[in-house]
Amino acid sequence: MALVVQKFGGTSVADPSKILAAARKAVARHQAGDQVVMVVSAMGKQTDALVRLAEEITDRPSAREMDMLLSTGEQVTVALMAMAAHSLGVEAVSLAGAQIGIRTDSSHTRARIRSISTDTIRGHLDRGAIVIAAGFQGIDQHGNITTLGRGGSDTTAVALAAVLDADLCEIYTDVDGIYTTDPRILPAASRLPTIAYDEMLEMASLGAGVMHARSIEFAKKFGVKVLVRSSFQDGPGTLIAPATMAAGRTVSGVALARNESRLTIEGVPDEPGSSHRVVSGLTSAGIAVDMIVQNLAQDGRADISCTVASSDVQQALEVARRVAGEIGAAGVSCQEGLAKVSAVGMGMESEQGVAGKMFASLAAKQINVQMITTSEIKISALVERADADRAVQAVHTTFGLELAATGSDSDLDTATLERTPVSPLEVVQRLEGMEDLAIEDCQLDESQALVTFVDLPDTPGVAAEVFEEIGKAGLLVDMIVQSEPRNGKAELSFTVASENRELAATTARTIAEARGARVADIPHVAKLSITGVGIRSHSAIAESLFQPLAEAGINIDLVSTSEVRLNVVVASEQGEEAIAILRQALGLAEE
Repeated sequence: MALVVQKFGGTSVADPSKILAAARKAVARHQAGDQVVMVVSAMGKQTDALVRLAEEITDRPSAREMDMLLSTGEQVTVALMAMAAHSLGVEAVSLAGAQIGIRTDSSHTRARIRSISTDTIRGHLDRGAIVIAAGFQGIDQHGNITTLGRGGSDTTAVALAAVLDADLCEIYTDVDGIYTTDPRILPAASRLPTIAYDEMLEMASLGAGVMHARSIEFAKKFGVKVLVRSSFQDGPGTLIAPATMAAGRTVSGVALARNESRLTIEGVPDEPGSSHRVVSGLTSAGIAVDMIVQNLAQDGRADISCTVASSDVQQALEVARRVAGEIGAAGVSCQEGLAKVSAVGMGMESEQGVAGKMFASLAAKQINVQMITTSEIKISALVERADADRAVQAVHTTFGLELAATGSDSDLDTATLERTPVSPLEVVQRLEGMEDLAIEDCQLDESQALVTFVDLPDTPGVAAEVFEEIGKAGLLVDMIVQSEPRNGKAELSFTVASENRELAATTARTIAEARGARVADIPHVAKLSITGVGIRSHSAIAESLFQPLAEAGINIDLVSTSEVRLNVVVASEQGEEAIAILRQALGLAEE
């Protein structure tokens, strides 16, 4: 007998016939001998309708009352779903978040789960009932109803699967799995039979809308196997699981974040604490910051650029201008109408030439790259929004993703559902601080050199030409960072193994001379890498990383970001001190 959590989104329960269809899936599982917990969203566009009702009353409704209002959508669905199960001859019980015992903090409309009581659910399961849980909601320490924000029902489902030690969490939606890119952009996109947690985290945070990043954070943190499948047709779906269960591909998908804007704080004093002041100023205002890029300082000044969602740009500009004045920066500029195209894959870490292939595919379509950041499993390029769809198509084609295997029902075999028994103590630990930032490790790499192109012409294809030559030289590149172009010139930095520094520098100078640029290189740098779950969704990581380094007088030379890892480069002679400071700040034991 397995314990399965099934989540049905709004489109899957949009009307009575669809509610009955969802109930039949749960009943079939139950009659096969499994224990079933259903998590359901509000019907169709019900949440949007409730928001419109509030707007007809006031343009500034209180967050507490919005939570009280919006939580009713799921309560309607759970009651109807229980009635549907009863009509099919199976006992079922509907429960609101508070009745389950989902405890959250008091951040109304975007609460985080603190703990979940399992006693009530287990009692109903043990007597043979299907439990139908309201997604998206909980209750705070004062007894107020709270909602979890965007993707809240996914988060509820995976969180319940975690604390119940469920064998599988099935996410039923209007698509039949995770695709190599959005099929609406590229019909040739193919369904992935499996995808690793880290790949899915990157895809979700970068614009893939099937799953929300918060729910995948839960899945990775607690080892929950998640199967995404269609509500409306039978099929194997896509299994989101540990990397060891995911197929070995260099690139698994291409994600698009269509509405991006770039902020640049120009002429920032190149001194410890400047990066911290900029990043923490934005994150403390609740603004999600991505693609953080700091160029190589010249004449004691550097530019710091970052991308933010277009919806946050006005607030971000106000904060950036205030911070620029406080630190004595030259000014702030903003470019809107941008999009971020990202290639994601676990195989990138050990494969040469991936960046070169991606940039060459964009150059072939005359698409100019405005900014670049990379992590071990992601390459992101900022492009004009008008070029976004063509960019996705180009990258998708160059990596042959339309040929990805689609798998079959046999993909989900008995081994997939095998689980390791969890002790009572581990279960208790899972119930505490469920959405806290989970730092896995902080590592120091002193084996790299830094090479920077200065005054590189900002023309379509220049990045492709650079990394084609780098690839021909047999060089394996780690971090790549391209700053915002200024006056038609850009700065492009990359790190390589120190033992290859002379070859990299010589190759780079040959490339630079042909393009009227110059090269600066540093034989040894220290790269600090923080890995964990929740790095992008917890703004506190900026404080944990930048502030203690600034207080110790350690300057940051380069930054690259991802959903699961944050890398910074500092001077080689400060590496040992920096890693000790960060490990202490993050509460990690000394190695």
